[in-house]
Amino acid sequence: MKDSLRNPSIPFLLFCFLFAACAQPSPVPKEGWDALPGILKNIQAPAFPDRDFDITAFGAVGDGTTDCSDAFRKAIEECNRAGGGRVVVPKGVYRTGAIHLKSNVNLYVTEEATIRFSTDPKDYLPLVYTRWEGVECMNYSPLIYAYGQENIAITGKGLLDGQGSPEHWWWWKGQERNGWKKGMPHQKAGRDSLFAMGERGVPVTERMFGEGYFLRPNFFQPYRSKNILVQGVTFKNSPMWFLHPVLSQNISILDVTVKGLGPNNDGCNPESSRDVLIRNCYFDTGDDCIAIKSGRNTDGRRVGVPTENIVIQDCQMKDGHGGVVIGSEMSGGVRNVYAERCTMDSPNLDRALRIKTNSVRGGFVENVFMRDIEVGEVADAIIRINFFYEEGDAGAFPPVVRNIQVKNVKSGKSPYALWIRTYAHSPASDIFLEDCEFNNVANPDIIENVKNLHLKNVRVNGTMVSQEDRD
Repeated sequence: MKDSLRNPSIPFLLFCFLFAACAQPSPVPKEGWDALPGILKNIQAPAFPDRDFDITAFGAVGDGTTDCSDAFRKAIEECNRAGGGRVVVPKGVYRTGAIHLKSNVNLYVTEEATIRFSTDPKDYLPLVYTRWEGVECMNYSPLIYAYGQENIAITGKGLLDGQGSPEHWWWWKGQERNGWKKGMPHQKAGRDSLFAMGERGVPVTERMFGEGYFLRPNFFQPYRSKNILVQGVTFKNSPMWFLHPVLSQNISILDVTVKGLGPNNDGCNPESSRDVLIRNCYFDTGDDCIAIKSGRNTDGRRVGVPTENIVIQDCQMKDGHGGVVIGSEMSGGVRNVYAERCTMDSPNLDRALRIKTNSVRGGFVENVFMRDIEVGEVADAIIRINFFYEEGDAGAFPPVVRNIQVKNVKSGKSPYALWIRTYAHSPASDIFLEDCEFNNVANPDIIENVKNLHLKNVRVNGTMVSQEDRD
């Protein structure tokens, strides 16, 4: 890992160059949905040579108890040296620590195979360069990790089990409902220390965490990588976030199932990444189903890379804090988010579309398009935009939220249709709703400080509403 930090195959400066033109908010595009085909054209799944490397040929035993970490490492290295192909996980249960993918390697998990990840934190050492809740640091390796690689994949119909539970990983959060008991250590001191280092500008390689700090690793994190495919597999019970591409591009997440009701079990969190397709996936999570991010506070502004061109199609969201969410770590900005033909329905799903931020985060959110969404029941609001998340209006970086377009969204039951609270000195602007129907809504909308709210053919509890009704 030290060598890759000194000489990564995709240097960070290259990413800065690639994103520099997009670092500031752009004018509201005239094309809207018409831009989607061009974005999709830029998202192409990688292909791999027709070569297989069976992990059992490298010493793996699928008995659920043998440590297969070395076999995974050897198979991946051999596949990479040969010019690429599939590292095949056959029928069986394979116990392992961290898996580090290399360029041109497709980790193929067959339908009757399970990769069962160790619950021993020492199996995720040495520390790697990562991002934890939007702040870069050296921490435990994600369960599956890639740094500066290209053409990588996780495919098949098998199961990847992170073994998160109240007994393992989840109690680190420090909540009794997730297994923590009074007197046990937890993440708060380490989390506070990391955030303070980010604010002070401590060099990332000096932000050393890992043992004793209780900052849980994410499941799959490709970092500064490109041409990434995740298809067909099921992820279960991550220690923390599930799918977390960072500073990466050209990412396809297709036909994937994500199940985990632990703390911070976000389903898919593209962060400071571009050209991402999330299609035909199922999310049943303990936190946001999809949460689009771009770094936290001072450290996010230091990196300064937005997330852009995110396409979400034909997905199903069950439990979670939100279906499609932006924030709260969004200091680098988010633009060009498209969500269509999704279904969201659970009394344990809080919102359909959620933007959460504050004036400590700063950043911008612009050009968010949602259409043809079926919402059954949610526990809070269909659309929630909140500038008072966590610290509230306590910073010098008022966020910008503009050009949010929602069309043909139908809901069956919710406490609110719209819940929007922004700042008088920095109102959300240009929010468009068209052909929407919100039924069994218990409470009137909450709308504070919105400039240019446009309603066209919008019904709440069977009654047509107009802009005048919301002023």
